[in-house]
Amino acid sequence: MTLHLLKLAVGIDDIGHLHRVRAMRAAERGGDWVYTRNCPRRAAEVLDGGSIYWVIRGQIAVRQRVAGFRANRDDAGRRYCLIDVEADLVPTLSRSCRPFQGWRYLPAAVAPPDRTRVGEEPLPEQMLAELRGLGLL
Repeated sequence: MTLHLLKLAVGIDDIGHLHRVRAMRAAERGGDWVYTRNCPRRAAEVLDGGSIYWVIRGQIAVRQRVAGFRANRDDAGRRYCLIDVEADLVPTLSRSCRPFQGWRYLPAAVAPPDRTRVGEEPLPEQMLAELRGLGLL
């Protein structure tokens, strides 16, 4: 059963900003990964088609497919985990999310759907914000 991760995109203004920051970091590092202190214990479920859903300014807004995990220790002996992700950012229908630290599991049943499907035009962000304000999304 697929399981996703939920992570805050701290200091990020919008999806375009996240895309630029992720691309810059991937170029600097020679790969696209996310640093975290703790490796998920349910990694096998996340690797079964899971993604990192990024929370931008209190809204789940975009996801990145998880490709793998690399657990290691730094020079001081502290554990950390690198979450390998695919470069593509997939916009989702926005959904509000309260702040938290680190990452959280996100069951597939409650993960927001992708914003666009094949053959559909994406809704403008302003319209999505109005629909959310009316409680329709």
